[in-house]
Amino acid sequence: MRDPKLPAPATARRSPPGLAGTLRRHSAWLLLVWFALSVCLFLSAAPPAASPLLRPAVLLRSTKPRALSAATTAATTSNSPVRIYVYDLPSRFNRDWAAADPRCARHLFAAEVALHDALLGCPAARAARPEDADLFFVPVYVSCNFSTANGFPSLSHARGLLADAVALVRREMPYWNRSAGADHVFVASHDFGACFHPMEDVAVADGIPEFLKKSILLQTFGVHGPHVCQEAEHVVIPPHVPPEVALELPEPEKARRDIFAFFRGKMEVHPKNISGRFYSKKVRTELLHHYGRNSKFYLKRKRYDDYRSEMARSLFCLCPLGWAPWSPRLVESVLLGCVPVIIADDIRLPFPSVLRWQDISLQVAEKDVASLETVLDHVVATNLSAIQKNLWDPVKRKALVFNRPLQEGDATWQVLRELEALLDRSQRSRVGSSRR
Repeated sequence: MRDPKLPAPATARRSPPGLAGTLRRHSAWLLLVWFALSVCLFLSAAPPAASPLLRPAVLLRSTKPRALSAATTAATTSNSPVRIYVYDLPSRFNRDWAAADPRCARHLFAAEVALHDALLGCPAARAARPEDADLFFVPVYVSCNFSTANGFPSLSHARGLLADAVALVRREMPYWNRSAGADHVFVASHDFGACFHPMEDVAVADGIPEFLKKSILLQTFGVHGPHVCQEAEHVVIPPHVPPEVALELPEPEKARRDIFAFFRGKMEVHPKNISGRFYSKKVRTELLHHYGRNSKFYLKRKRYDDYRSEMARSLFCLCPLGWAPWSPRLVESVLLGCVPVIIADDIRLPFPSVLRWQDISLQVAEKDVASLETVLDHVVATNLSAIQKNLWDPVKRKALVFNRPLQEGDATWQVLRELEALLDRSQRSRVGSSRR
């Protein structure tokens, strides 16, 4: 399974500065985005305009503060500096896969589908001229076939499918060739991103396909420090969890929490499994060894369809690494108001300036599993209520959910903000290089 601050002995990471300064600097831009998204929601049922290979979507923003007037609003579609187009690829690259398996749009890797739908669901935000685009979204669904009937991953088709899509785009439209794909965006919502393999040693050996190395990747995988599978421009995104999860149980602050620490999932008694590799770097086996008989820890190895109701009853939800550092438990814990206890060294988490993970979660080093009970007891005695207050902020929950249609503040909205910041950095870098 691919299967999220604390006083010593645990190690903690600090996120970038808060959002307040950013909001002050970009208040006019945010108002403009809010207006554009409002129009999108109002018109989301409208059919998209016909186009040969493109369905363009545009993110509106201003390079300097502007008054929100009727004239400004009318002009944004023609002179907005950041626009995203969505290629209208043949269905064999996306919709055919989704039609073949309903899980494709709902499982933990479904961000590729959700982002595509969210961008297409905002017709009022589409630019009419592809020549005006800064970024191009290439919707290829490579994770629909991820979980095969026997339960083993199947990603062998990913590189070929993406290569075919890139070949089509290069042949039919001029935009890839002018930048070698540097302004093209792909989703890689797999264990190790665009390395396209669930086992890290194989993923590292294979690396990112050469034709994607200059593009922008939206990927669930991210770690601090160098790694072969993030050697391309990228934005770390959350794993997909169906939006209704946040609505199907009581509001977090009203839930009765009678479970101290919760984990349900794969915990191997003997961590070296049939693949010959140590699953979870032995962390889950250590959890079972140290706390399997501890009445304060609710640890279960068997599947249970209603496991989220157990999370909603818990104070702490353990989020150990699986094959990869990230897991959907990170998102599920936040949505259900259970403090995520992230046991995955060096993991890089999505949207840190908005979520401020150090305020809503705990990070415990893999080597400190034996001290976990002491750490959690200390938090309960000191700052649990402060963490819960931050965690239960609706803004935090919304930022991790891919809504359809897109909503202001949701995960797709956050992705667009990250892309806008990435473009700003790229432009500053080019300007700096030209002055040398």
